[in-house]
Amino acid sequence: MKNYFKFNLTGQKLFPVWLAYLVLFMIPYIVLITQGMKMIQPGGGDYSAYGYILPSILFLMLVNFAITYFIAKLTIEGIEFKEKPLVFNATFGRFVVVILVGLFFSIITLGIYMPWFIRNVYRFFVDNCSHNNNPFEFKGKGGELFLIFLITFIIPYVIIITISTLYTLANSSLALSGLFQLITLFVMIPYMYYFYKWMVNLRYKGYSIVWETDSLEACGKIAGQIGLCVITLGIYTPAAVIKLYKYFAERTVAISETGKKKFDYDMELMPDFLFLWGQTLLIIVTLGIYYPWASCKMVARILGKTSLEETEAA
Repeated sequence: MKNYFKFNLTGQKLFPVWLAYLVLFMIPYIVLITQGMKMIQPGGGDYSAYGYILPSILFLMLVNFAITYFIAKLTIEGIEFKEKPLVFNATFGRFVVVILVGLFFSIITLGIYMPWFIRNVYRFFVDNCSHNNNPFEFKGKGGELFLIFLITFIIPYVIIITISTLYTLANSSLALSGLFQLITLFVMIPYMYYFYKWMVNLRYKGYSIVWETDSLEACGKIAGQIGLCVITLGIYTPAAVIKLYKYFAERTVAISETGKKKFDYDMELMPDFLFLWGQTLLIIVTLGIYYPWASCKMVARILGKTSLEETEAA
């Protein structure tokens, strides 16, 4: 028997948080970037303004984290399964402590602590979430994420940047620069795969929720879908999102000592494709104002067709 998820968050409820994001983050960010562009022009800008850049960046980071908290809280509480909503019970004050401690250690370790910082933030949201009075627990380790960053992101990125810089200096070709950017996109596929696999490592009521995937097959699937997006100049992107979601949903399992439960997604490729594109276009033509309604509708459609197969008593 399949039980389907529901998503009850509405655009009207999300809009105040989105408006705060636009006013407190996006507008100051655009101003900061504009000011920075002026200062790098010969004879442009007031160089005394450099002293405001770091405090401005820190302010924007804190605003972004704060908005993240409220969006995540609303999103979690909007999810429903078997007629019972998920509950999030952590306060904003506790989140601020996690962020300040994480930023402090990330700065003094020159970024080395960042994987543990990300782990703590993600664990904060997972471990303070429950369903039917049963809490979730995130099992991923900071050390595992550090190795993922190092092997699949930092080392390949440094190699690509070094090679592309040398070739660009020698040839000064925009086409060559674009080619290296494209290569970078595909080289980052293992990082994307292992990062999300690391995230799907939860414990709930005696079940371990993980991906059962073959790494080569999964990376090949991601590469194929990204390739189609590139070839179609982005037009194919909603279809890629749907197909990848379907692929990984089918390979997400909840395993216990007594059995296994499987997730699934009832894909309707063309209707889903047109729906996602329609909502995206509405975001574009409204200059982002419609985003809260579009995002809620898209998540509701996809999550509403996502199921968990109940093969045994919960």
